[in-house]
Amino acid sequence: MPNVSRGFFPKNLLRRAEVLSLIRAFFRAQGFLEVETPVRIPVPLPEAHIEPIESEGWVLQPSPEICMKPLVAAGCERIYQICKCFRKGERGRRHLPEMTLLEWYAASETYDDLMTRTEQLILHVAEGLGLGHALAYQGARIDLTPPWPRLTVAEAFRRYASLPADAALAQGRFDELMGLEIEPRLGPAPVFIHDYPAACGSLARLKPGEPAVAERFELYIGGLELCNGFSELTDPVEQRRRFEAELEIQRRRGRPVQGLPQKFLEALSALPPCAGNALGVDRLVMLFADASTIDEVVAFTPDRL
Repeated sequence: MPNVSRGFFPKNLLRRAEVLSLIRAFFRAQGFLEVETPVRIPVPLPEAHIEPIESEGWVLQPSPEICMKPLVAAGCERIYQICKCFRKGERGRRHLPEMTLLEWYAASETYDDLMTRTEQLILHVAEGLGLGHALAYQGARIDLTPPWPRLTVAEAFRRYASLPADAALAQGRFDELMGLEIEPRLGPAPVFIHDYPAACGSLARLKPGEPAVAERFELYIGGLELCNGFSELTDPVEQRRRFEAELEIQRRRGRPVQGLPQKFLEALSALPPCAGNALGVDRLVMLFADASTIDEVVAFTPDRL
């Protein structure tokens, strides 16, 4: 008989279930409503760096944002969900085309509040797993004692990159230098990278008094990029302009263009000031399972089907 256990990691699946349970307990205690939104949608949010997967003329959601923000606009001021998201061509040691995402939104909050809540969430999980404020990941001891450092993008480029952030952006090398020169030097301790160039935050509010900066952050622990959060843009006119710019990039790259999400844009007119964060559950489990690849923390990968 074939060895059906080959490629499976039962201990990691148990750890995954524990992490999911602790995430839900955290948000329930903070008064968030768990919601479910459709996985298959007619039009995705235009994002030039994400290619959706088609499904009978619609697409599988790259993220649940397109349905969650209208819920906030309708009066659901503190919501979260844990859901499947799909992105074409994403496969590697830390990537899957089908991933599990935790996304949450809170009215009357900013990206500063998001960073604090993200810190609290991960500490809650660590404590719930009996780890306290420390964990071991890939041979490194990681101290989770708050508060975690917050480093602006501009400062990260000054410290670690061969070009300043504005020059890297002008030369089309921003993502390259982030991935090759900055990210490898961030770990293993937690660090929030925040205040991205405005061009790198198509759904984020611009920082008051600093229109060249978007109120966006990412969190790195153990060399893993775990989440992407914003103070949300609530101006439908500005959001439409940004979406049209994203669509033009897609056209120039020869990518299929699905058009604008009109109902999403309509909902923005009623969206209160709020902030939202998308956190990769698979990578979070990698951290707490001491797993070097994403394949070790999911029951099935495309290769196992």
